[in-house]
Amino acid sequence: MGGSEKTKSDVKASRRQFIAAGALTGVALAERRVWSQTEAPIANKPMLSLAGYAYDRVQGLVDGRVPVEGFHAKFEQANIYALNANAMGGEQAWSVQEIGLHPYMLAYANDSFRDYALVPVFPLRMFRHRSIFVRTDGDIKTPADLRGKTVATPGYSQSSLTWIRGFLKHEYGVLPEEINWVVTSKSSDQGAVSKNESVFPSGVPIVRGPVGKDESDLLQSGDVDAVFHALEPKAYIDGDPNIVRLFGDYRKIERGYFTKTGIFPIMHAVAIRRDIVKKHPQLPVAVFNAYSQAKHLMYSDLQKQTAFMMSLPWAGKELEETRLLLGENFWPYGIKPNRKALEALFLYSYEQGLSKKQLTIEELFDPTTLELDDVEA
Repeated sequence: MGGSEKTKSDVKASRRQFIAAGALTGVALAERRVWSQTEAPIANKPMLSLAGYAYDRVQGLVDGRVPVEGFHAKFEQANIYALNANAMGGEQAWSVQEIGLHPYMLAYANDSFRDYALVPVFPLRMFRHRSIFVRTDGDIKTPADLRGKTVATPGYSQSSLTWIRGFLKHEYGVLPEEINWVVTSKSSDQGAVSKNESVFPSGVPIVRGPVGKDESDLLQSGDVDAVFHALEPKAYIDGDPNIVRLFGDYRKIERGYFTKTGIFPIMHAVAIRRDIVKKHPQLPVAVFNAYSQAKHLMYSDLQKQTAFMMSLPWAGKELEETRLLLGENFWPYGIKPNRKALEALFLYSYEQGLSKKQLTIEELFDPTTLELDDVEA
């Protein structure tokens, strides 16, 4: 499991660039209006602002091909740091936005946060076996070797970290309290870690990392044995030959995990302001349908791109294999196909001592969306 994988120095961090791209908009939050009281509705439709990353699966909303029925919608790009901060303690300048699922869960369970409800649309999901990094000169070769070792992370209670600890316990028998945790004051991607990404449970050995050093610095210097992080550490991206993924062939491992569990881990959801829903109770369903239609446009676009527009020579084969394993609708929205993944995260959060109670789908998601199914474009 350990291994031989490393990046080349000329390979840049696509995900790091992706995060940075989300911050390209230079409009201050104070200037972003969701429910404009100063602008007249267009064609007698209320103005509606949505925000998130411009994924391929939401491009139909970004470019306007897909409307939000009954509203004049505008999609604005923002990164997850800005999105979480806006909803949970910020100006709440968007009525519909992408949000980190686990930070939202902790705000709901621990801080009585009720300003937003969730819609069962999941813009970002990712398998997380790929997110464990170790040193080649260390003795961590299997998950079991993590016991007694020191692991650095910039956000202990991030969605990604909660998933990692969940599969380590349930698939490999490694418990959080068997690892020594170092939580750094900054991340090597320069992102700002929010309060609900820094919840520390009792009974787990956790210390603060040295000021001025991020998780990548600590792994590169050998001060820690491993790093758990949603993003590749900077040293890994820069091609440090001493830093590799624990699961070298993570694609094979993650496919096996899905085959065994049926879980495609969820990182982000879509949140909607409750006060706007009170004024327009049809909004959650309209938003769900719009995101669903945009996703089905993505499926169509992806088929065309892999046929002759995409530069990757075997992208079409990857699409075929993904459909064989995960199904034709391999990025499903709605509660029914995602219940197992959601309830797994609820369980992991509670048993890891992060959430004060084990949450339920019915309390987090808007009730009008609980029985919705994907709609095609």
